[in-house]
Order: sequence, then C-alpha cells, then structure tokens
Amino acid sequence: MQPVKPINRHLWLVEPLEREPTLLVKSMFGGKAVYLDGRFVLYLADKEEPWRGVLVPMERAHHAAVIADRATLAPHPVLPKWLYLPEVADRFEADAQWLVTRIRQRDPRIGIIPPAAKRKRARRDFNP
Repeated sequence: MQPVKPINRHLWLVEPLEREPTLLVKSMFGGKAVYLDGRFVLYLADKEEPWRGVLVPMERAHHAAVIADRATLAPHPVLPKWLYLPEVADRFEADAQWLVTRIRQRDPRIGIIPPAAKRKRARRDFNP
C-alpha cells in the first residue's frame, strides 16, 4: 500500500479558479504550481519556512507596484525574482484572496510565461 500524500494546505486558493477552462495545477518541488492561460501565476508552498506560503511568479519590473498594493508581499528570500506571501503574515488569507482576484481579472503584472521545455535528443546507437 502506497503512503497517502498530504493535501497542500493552500489548495483553497485554487477553488475560485476552478471554472477557468485553462486552469492547470501541477505538483512541483513539493508544492503546487498554478497556471492560468498558460501563465505560471502561483506556487503554493507547503513546507517549512521559507517555503510555507504563496510565491507569486512575476517579472522584477512589477515588484514595486504589486508591493505598493499589498505590503505583506516581498521578494522571496531564496528566490528573489518572485514575490512571497508567508503563511505567518497577519493578513495572509485576505492578501492571498486578493492575489487570486487579481489573477482572475488577468492582472498582467502577475505570472510568467514558463520557458519551453527542452526536448531530449533521441539517442542513436552507432552500428557499423
């Protein structure tokens, strides 16, 4: 019998997006990556700090404007190209819901287009 994987504690943030036809949620590095319209918009981190909360993939050029809207967001301490909303923040739930609302409204500041996956070359055996 395989061990049961624990459910990510932040999956409630995906519920408002469930009717979106382009929604994709994938397991990634022990968390959940959330995509909408092909954009990587959220990473739900469910481990120990500094990987316990919500990471927001975005271009650095948008950091200041989004932080001005929600001061609890800050560059992630390990992955500073993305903003981070730690679960321990006083306004975690309200600010996480604000992020989801912005994502539903297609805020162009939030999210990145993931790089195309590199294809592995087919290996050919040399038979003289």
